[in-house]
Amino acid sequence: MADLKLTGVAKTYGGTVDVLKDINLEIETGELIVFVGPSGCGKSTLLRMIAGLEKITGGTLEIEGQVVNNVPPSQRGVAMVFQSYALYPHMTVRDNMAFALKLAKKTPAEIDEAITAAADKLQLTDYLDRLPKALSGGQRQRVAIGRSIVRDPKVYLFDEPLSNLDAALRVATRIEIARLKEQMPDSTMIYVTHDQVEAMTLATRIVVLANKGIAQVGTPLELYERPENEFVAQFIGSPAMNLMPGKIVETGAVTKVALDGGGVALSNAPSVAGDMGAQVNIGVRPEDLVEASGDFIFQGKVDFVEALGEVTLLYFESDGIENAVIGKLPGTHKDVRGKTVALSAVPEKVQIFKDGMSLHYA
Repeated sequence: MADLKLTGVAKTYGGTVDVLKDINLEIETGELIVFVGPSGCGKSTLLRMIAGLEKITGGTLEIEGQVVNNVPPSQRGVAMVFQSYALYPHMTVRDNMAFALKLAKKTPAEIDEAITAAADKLQLTDYLDRLPKALSGGQRQRVAIGRSIVRDPKVYLFDEPLSNLDAALRVATRIEIARLKEQMPDSTMIYVTHDQVEAMTLATRIVVLANKGIAQVGTPLELYERPENEFVAQFIGSPAMNLMPGKIVETGAVTKVALDGGGVALSNAPSVAGDMGAQVNIGVRPEDLVEASGDFIFQGKVDFVEALGEVTLLYFESDGIENAVIGKLPGTHKDVRGKTVALSAVPEKVQIFKDGMSLHYA
């Protein structure tokens, strides 16, 4: 299959509007790479540039060592699954999946073999003679995926393929895509989504796009546990990571921060003497905050409560903090609204960001 490399890739509209700048990324054979980012960050545009549906205005794109900037989409060895199913409504499932193979002048035997194998992987064997209108949304999306599989492409491209499905179908189809990847371990896939659960559960690595470029690339747990910057820290995770301002008062292997809200935080993010007195933000995920019995990071009055059963979300009034602090405590916590609660976290769970960048990567 394919190694894919983007070097200095850029996209400009009209010669003046920059959408993407200096995208550098290497994707290895067998990876499932997920592009995530806020709306308008260019993730679908980047996918379409790889597919050849958008012109690359700067840099180079290589597939298996060959520069393909000017290679037509049909000759790049890629197959794309769109957000809309884009099935031919008058054709059966079998004919939809066979269409591209017929255009490629494959023999009937080759077409039948490819369709049989793809239908078996996607559990579509019993539906091959149905029209799309007789299928559920999840089944139609599987047909769209099957239409890509029969082509045996070098790279599979998925552009938010589950966004048109309801919540239950999204979960079921996401599991099917994960199982499909297990059946095709050498396949290279690039997947665009705005859904963090899809990204965290499917990806070999996640590419976070922001500000016309790449904010961070890493495994799901790397991005969750060690974000390189405040944007990734707050983009990955739900609810977002809490950021609280303070000043470094002790440096070394363990860093001590006196917080503007009156609390004190210890972190194993390393610091040096030059950081003493620096204004920083500490970051703590809501699920890493626990009720404090002594020293606390944050203390405030509970302004709102979301009881979700397995967890309870506590929203605090937070003077001097730009965004409300959220605590995510296990179990149920009744009658806490309006009460003052103190929270703490162990040093391993406390991030420190100086000038927007994590001290772990300084």
